[in-house]
Amino acid sequence: MGILKGKNMKKLKLFGISSAALMSASVITAGISPVVTTAADKKTEIVLWDAMNGPYAKAMETMVQAFNDSQSKYIVKVQHQGTYQTLNEKIIASAKSKTLPDLSQATYTQVPDLKKMGIITNLDPYMVNGKNKLSEKKLNNIYPGFLSSSKYEGHYYSVPLSKSVRIMDVNTALLKKYNLEIPKTWDDVDHIAQVLKKDGKFAVGFDKSFDMELEGMTKAAGTKFITSKEKVQFGSKTVVDAATKLYNMINNKEAWTAGVDIYGTKRFVEGNTALYFASSAGITATKEAAPEGFEWTTAVVPSYKGKIATELAGNDLVMLNNGKTNKAKSAGAWAFMKFMLQDKQTLNWATSTGYLPLTKTATKSETYKKYLSENPLAKAASQSLPYGFQSTAFLGYNDYRTEMTSAVDQVLTNNKAPKDVFPASAKKMKEIIKDAK
Repeated sequence: MGILKGKNMKKLKLFGISSAALMSASVITAGISPVVTTAADKKTEIVLWDAMNGPYAKAMETMVQAFNDSQSKYIVKVQHQGTYQTLNEKIIASAKSKTLPDLSQATYTQVPDLKKMGIITNLDPYMVNGKNKLSEKKLNNIYPGFLSSSKYEGHYYSVPLSKSVRIMDVNTALLKKYNLEIPKTWDDVDHIAQVLKKDGKFAVGFDKSFDMELEGMTKAAGTKFITSKEKVQFGSKTVVDAATKLYNMINNKEAWTAGVDIYGTKRFVEGNTALYFASSAGITATKEAAPEGFEWTTAVVPSYKGKIATELAGNDLVMLNNGKTNKAKSAGAWAFMKFMLQDKQTLNWATSTGYLPLTKTATKSETYKKYLSENPLAKAASQSLPYGFQSTAFLGYNDYRTEMTSAVDQVLTNNKAPKDVFPASAKKMKEIIKDAK
């Protein structure tokens, strides 16, 4: 067969066949090896949705590029969705139209609802059963507080990604002025409160609500608002006693909440508050807000009833589906998830964003030690990891949380004692959990 010319070529062009296409089919006769692109040569595209912005979005893009450069089978394309609320709304809308991405950021508390919708993939075949599973050693290397939130009803549905923890921002200059030490216990906080109150200064500042600090105290005392078996403890004496302690500090003008500001950063850096309970992810914002010469550090939250417990926050990665499994895309999504759990990658993510490393070996590495020596404000978050815990996830969590924050708001804005609010709220929570099933 010769190379087509003249009239024959013109005829073929009428059917939309170009000379370039013909070349690949005909050069064999000329003794030239053609370069043929087939479906098997193409990389499988994995779409990832996130809610990252600013430097966090850039950090995610860098991680995605690192993964894409590390192998030749898959290409991840990240699509920033704006806020977490927007991301959640788009997931729900896309589930209806069956246009979900392959991967997405999500909070672990969303998992029960995503499972009920039938759009989240059970990761057991990847994490613990598949040929590319995580070894027991690697599973044990992930901090228990992070890994426990990846399980729901005994199965893995997510892998941890961005994790922060509650810490104390400490006004060291103010403590030094009054010859006070950084508190180790809540009794120490009470002492600081008595000293500073005389001069119209505050011992403690909170964000808009103190619910995360309250649940930390509750966990230290031996329980949770909702236990792992979905037993509601919000109205129990343990919770009410801890809430009353915080309520009394605010009533006595020993503590404040941020109110409409949502976060207490701005008020803390004004200099009249000794301690501000905040997320470790907010360190950058506090540094930016602090005036020149403001002396501060960070510390682990104080113990309560003899123990320390601090709530972890952040988000995970989940694998989504549109009602059927695409093996190639699922394999690629898992490859990216596994990549992000590597020591090197979780270190890169932590040092570029301020979030915590996910693994014990990464935290103990010389790279992270160097990072902490250069960024001492991050030390408290790292030191808090052994005390970290996360709230219980269950169907109806969003409605429960709305009720919980409403109860705390009643205490703060309507000046109602916790004992007059929490038990009634606990009854509503029981109904919410019951109705969600």
